[in-house]
Amino acid sequence: MIIDYEHRRQRPLSRSQFLQRLFRRAGFAALFIGGALGIGIVGYHQLEQLSWTDSFLNASMILGGMGPVNEMKTEAGKIFAGSYALFSGLVFIAVTGMLLTPFAHRLLHRFHYDSDK
Repeated sequence: MIIDYEHRRQRPLSRSQFLQRLFRRAGFAALFIGGALGIGIVGYHQLEQLSWTDSFLNASMILGGMGPVNEMKTEAGKIFAGSYALFSGLVFIAVTGMLLTPFAHRLLHRFHYDSDK
């Protein structure tokens, strides 16, 4: 992802440009979450032999922070479930950062921008 933030000596973005930045970040975050969900679905389907629907349910529940629905029966499935839960926590932190960074940058940019120059 290319960092497209303006320098502190540059004028802050207009509202429409800022909204475009937010939509780009939201789209990237959605792709990131979709990829993480895909990893979970395939992992549960392959390691625990769950149906695609149950695999989706387990992956989405863990990714959403709720916990698994089905009991893991194999050692590999249990290790995957624990690893996927840790991975999901990191995905949550990364996506939160992706979505909050434009707001934080805009706020700090307004504090530091000198409009007289």
